[in-house]
Amino acid sequence: LSLTAQVLLHGVVSLTLYWVIQFRWKDGKGLPFAWRGDLEKQWNLHPVLMVTGFIYCMGQAMLVYRSCRCCRQIWSKLLHTMFHMLGIPCVVLGFIAVWDYHSLKKDNEGNSTPIPHFYSIHSWLGLVTMGLALLQFLVGVFSFLLLLCCQSATARFRAGLVPIHSTVGTTTFILAVATAIAGITETAFFKLSSEGYDATGQPVITKLVGKYINMSEESIFLNTIGVILIALAIILPAILGCDGFRAGLAREGGSNK
Repeated sequence: LSLTAQVLLHGVVSLTLYWVIQFRWKDGKGLPFAWRGDLEKQWNLHPVLMVTGFIYCMGQAMLVYRSCRCCRQIWSKLLHTMFHMLGIPCVVLGFIAVWDYHSLKKDNEGNSTPIPHFYSIHSWLGLVTMGLALLQFLVGVFSFLLLLCCQSATARFRAGLVPIHSTVGTTTFILAVATAIAGITETAFFKLSSEGYDATGQPVITKLVGKYINMSEESIFLNTIGVILIALAIILPAILGCDGFRAGLAREGGSNK
């Protein structure tokens, strides 16, 4: 299962990056990403960074702590923390990228047409996921790293906190997957609708999600990413909850050797 999870984690990042390069890099010039220049290219940062931060880094953090038996427990904790810390700048930059895209949006004539913030289930789930992830990270660092300075005195507290930390962490990951799938649906809604022009020459949507329901190549890519995300939401919690993966691992509150 660990190998399958690794393949899926790397696969979902690779497919997301390929989707952006193949389908969202409209002009094919320069790079498919930009910062505070081309808003469409800046939006491209959002899915790649969010999938990397919330799905890949969080998934790796969960796996390394559950399946790493080749080193002392403290090193597993540090690797676990490192992957979470790598995910933080990804999530922050991904959030800023889509915030700017909404705030600075303009029409073809250069008039400001900002998109409202936090109107969709995708954005609501994203806020909950970010808040829960931040709380989980702060509590984890304080309880399982900083309190090691009083290892014996805090052993019982840390041991009692382990199932709560694990449950909240798994819940956060599943919420991240749900947020990503809601984002894929929202992207299909806005990006894969058939477009035309009205009598004044302005672009309009002629058929809502037309390219999506006709199973275009891009829609197949989006669906594939969604299926991989669902598979990860099943496999990673199964690994965390399976007693077989805990065999040979040091228990919290015991020796860290």
